[in-house]
Amino acid sequence: MKRTPLSRRSFLGTSALLAASASVHMRLRGASPNNAVVIGVMGLHRGKAHLESFLTVPGCEIGTVCDVDRRATAESASWVERKTGKRPKEVTDFRRMLDDRSLDAVSVAAPNHWHAPATILGCEAGKHVYVEKPGSHNAREGEWIVAAARKHKRLVQMGNQRRSWTSIQEALAKLKSGVIGKPHAARTWYNANRTSIGNGKPATVPEWLDYSLWQGPAPERPYLDNVVHYNWHWRWHWGGGELANNGIHLLDVARWGLGVDCPTRVSCTGGRYYFNDDQETPDTIMATYDFGHCQILWECHSCNTRGYYGAAVGVEFLGDGGSLLVLDNEWKTFDANNKQMAEGKAPRRDADHFLNFIEAIRGNASLNSEIEEGQKSTLLCHLGNIAWRTGHTLTLDPARKVVLKDRAATKLWGRDYRRGWEPRM
Repeated sequence: MKRTPLSRRSFLGTSALLAASASVHMRLRGASPNNAVVIGVMGLHRGKAHLESFLTVPGCEIGTVCDVDRRATAESASWVERKTGKRPKEVTDFRRMLDDRSLDAVSVAAPNHWHAPATILGCEAGKHVYVEKPGSHNAREGEWIVAAARKHKRLVQMGNQRRSWTSIQEALAKLKSGVIGKPHAARTWYNANRTSIGNGKPATVPEWLDYSLWQGPAPERPYLDNVVHYNWHWRWHWGGGELANNGIHLLDVARWGLGVDCPTRVSCTGGRYYFNDDQETPDTIMATYDFGHCQILWECHSCNTRGYYGAAVGVEFLGDGGSLLVLDNEWKTFDANNKQMAEGKAPRRDADHFLNFIEAIRGNASLNSEIEEGQKSTLLCHLGNIAWRTGHTLTLDPARKVVLKDRAATKLWGRDYRRGWEPRM
């Protein structure tokens, strides 16, 4: 790994950062539930939901809002002020938040290519981190952010919020109790009605956007008029397609339920079938993950809403004694003759995942999706994408989590970085 540090041009020196880290650690250790926890939120498009959820937690304050889009920063600061009576600080450069000793944690809701670099910097600066799924742009970054959390002894929660949904916790408790016997497979699916992203044209960067900072760690590309703020998802340079966008949620539930870690074989087929546009990632996907004694299947039709059981999104576990179906906020169990045995339902509250993060900082809970556990599921997304991009069935050593004898796949394990922005470990 390159040792060049990610640029922090106008920020505190190393000794001051270490002092800030120690200060945060001492201040939060043993804190009572009434102690304020102050958050800085980066990326105010998906980050709007972060603001809303954090403010449902008693004693949680928004200290800073950050976005490269100045319009979003001003709008979010005004929204927080209306809700709380106190206007947060407004910054464009995420690194400004790393200096701020009043912030106990940072929440990263920027595009995928920022997830790991921002998390690593946050840990280094002594902040706890909530990072959106998938948490890493590539498999190597997944390894790095886990190492950063361990090195700096920081709490890092990944934003796969189904880990905190009561209905799914109940469903998987049923599964682990043996209600369907020994599970041998999980099939997952995601369907949507996405439209064409068109063909981008070179354009002048809008005056409200700091495009250089938007690119951040990613090697520079010319500005196109159809990338910011959402369509980066479908370009490999910044995103990971539907697997990294929505597959992570369902694959995580499947892996959690089956109690598996790294697969031995991965294959992925499909293509971009619906539109002739700039999208590089497939809109129709079938990925399979073989763990030796069980299998996970991911099926995606992002331009067709017809799913299974009348649901666009779901997970089904198949066992030698029946099946367990998980659909959003409800679950059902069936015996081997397909007769329904039981069902349950509970409201879905994404805010519970943010509450869990704050309570972990206060010392009152364990993280529901600690970054190492989260990255085990994210790795499935990266492996599926690598299999699709190479056209190869991947064979892995699951103990070492490495692809065996496949140069093309190994080349996609990491990425190049913009000069001066390489993550430092």
